[in-house]
Amino acid sequence: MNRSWIILVVVYILGFSFSVYRYTQLPLIVEDSGKLLPTSIKQIRSATDEQSLQEWIQAAAKQGEKISVAGMQHSQGGHTYYPGGIVIDMKSYDKILAYHPEAKMIRVQSGITWEKIQQHINPDGLAIRVMQSQNIFTVGGSLSVNVHGRDIRYGSLLDSVESFRLLQADGSIIEVSRTQHPELFNLVIGGYGLFGIILDVTLKLTDDELYQMYTHKIDYKDYASYFKEKVRANPAIRMHMARISAAPESFLKEMYVTNYLLYEDQSLREKYQPLKKETIIALPKFLLGLSRYSDWGKQILWDTQLAYFQSKNGDLITRNNVMRSESQFMEYENPNRTEILQEYFVPVDEFASYIDDLRKLLKREDLNLLNITIRYVEEDKQAVLSYAKEDMFALVLLINQGRSAKEVGKTQKVLRKMIDVTLDHRGSYYLPYYPYPTKEQLHRAYPRAKEFFEKKRQYDPDEVFVNLFYKEYGK
Repeated sequence: MNRSWIILVVVYILGFSFSVYRYTQLPLIVEDSGKLLPTSIKQIRSATDEQSLQEWIQAAAKQGEKISVAGMQHSQGGHTYYPGGIVIDMKSYDKILAYHPEAKMIRVQSGITWEKIQQHINPDGLAIRVMQSQNIFTVGGSLSVNVHGRDIRYGSLLDSVESFRLLQADGSIIEVSRTQHPELFNLVIGGYGLFGIILDVTLKLTDDELYQMYTHKIDYKDYASYFKEKVRANPAIRMHMARISAAPESFLKEMYVTNYLLYEDQSLREKYQPLKKETIIALPKFLLGLSRYSDWGKQILWDTQLAYFQSKNGDLITRNNVMRSESQFMEYENPNRTEILQEYFVPVDEFASYIDDLRKLLKREDLNLLNITIRYVEEDKQAVLSYAKEDMFALVLLINQGRSAKEVGKTQKVLRKMIDVTLDHRGSYYLPYYPYPTKEQLHRAYPRAKEFFEKKRQYDPDEVFVNLFYKEYGK
């Protein structure tokens, strides 16, 4: 080999080695679904077995490393990562460990999705008690934010949990229930991954009933009394949801409700038992896209939604299929904009006056509000970070906003005003979302927040388990 070739090979090797070095040294950037908090972390580790998880936590405690726990990462406030920390990805930790259909109980690893549980229990005529409207989330993630759903007979997810095993900051594993470590039971559920890793969970199931759907319009001023007298008092209505208009012509005035009534002839359930798949994506995606950029698009979306649900009046649907709401049409990729969620809780009797005050505020502000769904949440006195201090309506808001610092600041100002209105009506707000609220607002909404963070440091004195939510509000 002549000298020129030797020089060329050496240069190539050096260049390749430098490229590999640069690639391996680049910071690992992660973000959750809001895409407003990109953060440099040390490493992502995929959980596959209990022993590895235990060893990782023990090593982290010794070496002073920080751990965050992640599922589908649909929270939007940095709850699943921390600067320079290690992210434990639980999605592969997804086995069904025990299933007792006769007792209506199932034990699952925490990385499993609700979809996988539905697939397993549906043939036996069983269903999940409480979960989000979509089934794409992990059980551990849902427990960490203590979700609620459309069922008006069950409370938050906490009510459906029999027990769970927790991997603590010192590497020990304990069984947690209402009788074993009851304090941790109420801290970990709705504890945003700050007390350890939920390894596996025993959940109570219920029957997969057959329902008949009915949707009709209602005056927002009558909604509270209608709900108490016609919905809550009717044992045949098992599930319920409502929407209030974000369209300019009927803004926060026009409403419709959808009730799911227990069908008289349950023998027909098997006919409707097969689990539905998401098929109609293009049209709702197109209409949602129109609503992002124009008032007339918002009006078309609202009118189309109402017409569609009314067209389904009298349709039969199983509980499992009600709990498989479409989600693909909401997927949104825009380099300059994103979509965030907010959720506000107000006492049932405050609903009409709250809506009036919210409307007055938002008519003065510039906020691209796309959709509001409403659900009922029963009073919860168990979870330390309970969002339902009494029986509440939960308003879930979908908001389109820019990603620039200026746009973020503009949205923050509006949302803080909205939260103040909510708090003035004895309400609260949900914590899995972008950290727009002030610390003062957090403590007004969650009177036990100080106790929560003190307990976190008691159980995890070296702060092994952390995330951006804790960094923002827990210090």
